[in-house]
Amino acid sequence: MLELYNTPHSTCSQKVRICMAEKGLEWTDHLIDLGKKDQLDPDYLKLNPNGVVPTLVNDGTVILDSSVICEYIDELFPDPPLVPSDPAVRARMRAWIRYMEEVPTKAVRVPSFNMAFLPRFDGLDDEQFQEREAGPRPLRKHFFETMGREGFADEEVRASMEQLRQTCERMDEALTAEGPWLMGEAYTLADIIVAPLIDRMADLEYANLWSDLPTVVDWYDRMRARPAFKTAFYERTRVSEFLALTPLKAND
Repeated sequence: MLELYNTPHSTCSQKVRICMAEKGLEWTDHLIDLGKKDQLDPDYLKLNPNGVVPTLVNDGTVILDSSVICEYIDELFPDPPLVPSDPAVRARMRAWIRYMEEVPTKAVRVPSFNMAFLPRFDGLDDEQFQEREAGPRPLRKHFFETMGREGFADEEVRASMEQLRQTCERMDEALTAEGPWLMGEAYTLADIIVAPLIDRMADLEYANLWSDLPTVVDWYDRMRARPAFKTAFYERTRVSEFLALTPLKAND
């Protein structure tokens, strides 16, 4: 039995849900409320000592890291394949995945956290912020310290926007050279892993990052039209929807 510990509006959770939906799999959802710090609960930390989502459990076997989970799912359930059979093409796909993890995945957190987290810090002084927010996080402590109570500095935001624009430009180059997907005719994990990041930027009203790149516009339209994408992005899976329906209060 597949069990997925995840958060609706987490981009890393979203890509795993897309992957599993593309395979036509059924799974048990365990929803982790990041606002209530469910990810830092001792029982959850026994599963995932990093204190992040998602976590996949398959008949007692625990798999961590969203991209690793996607590759695991593809190996365990090979039909339909989401990884190229040719070793050289597969290597190029994995290079894309590594780039996405190193660049846009990190960059998208800056505007996302500025939008979603700051209301929780209202009324906290520096000591309280360190104790309640940054300190307890095994993997995100320094990220939260950099963000601080008032959000990321303008230069951090600008750098993240540059990195996200670079991602869109590299996607445009690949889609122009081959298309309709990043690896050409084959729809792969590369498309799945970057899709929630593009969707997050659209949700944050930064679609101007690729509005002048018609290949990326068309790619995003094709992604959103896929049944698996619609399965993964159910109600309140976008940050804007979540905040509109669940206004954050200080210290939530």
